[in-house]
Formats: sequence, C-alpha cells, structure tokens
Amino acid sequence: MWVHPCSKGVRPSPFNRLAPPMGLWTLLEGFMLIPNALTILNEDRFLSPRGWSFEEYSGVKRNSFNGKILGLIYAAQYLRVILILLNTLFIVIKLVSG
Repeated sequence: MWVHPCSKGVRPSPFNRLAPPMGLWTLLEGFMLIPNALTILNEDRFLSPRGWSFEEYSGVKRNSFNGKILGLIYAAQYLRVILILLNTLFIVIKLVSG
C-alpha cells in the first residue's frame, strides 16, 4: 500500500511546488508560441535585410530548406486571423480554468 511521504514525517521538496508537472495543456500552449513568433516577423524590417524576402526564394530555391522556412513564415502570417481566434480561445480557457 502506498503511503504519502508527509505522513511519515518526511518533508517534501520545495521545488515540487515551484514546477508542477507539464501536461497536455502546457504543451499545447508552448506549441502556440511558435506560430505567434513567426507571425510577428516583418518582411521589411527583419526578413529582407537578411536576404529572406519572398522574391529571392522563388523558383528552384523554393524547395530548399530556407525556402520551406520562408513559406512557413508566410503561411503563419496569412493565417493571422485564425491565430488571433486560437489565442483568444486559449486565454478564455485559461481564465475559466484558473
């Protein structure tokens, strides 16, 4: 039979209270950070000075690794309204559940 450690007089570690175990909801919140980060990248301020503009990666370069990443950035920016709705849903659920 399992007995809780506190019942034996053993003090629990204070670090267990600081870092609760990661669950599925925390993992989903973490994955929502990736499209949020890709959406805020501005082509004129950030991507073009580094040579990542959409015009430079047309044709054959589009199938390269950098071309795929650039396509992912543009897809995240294109789906900005859906991302705003998902963020709102996450915030409402977090407010309701505590």
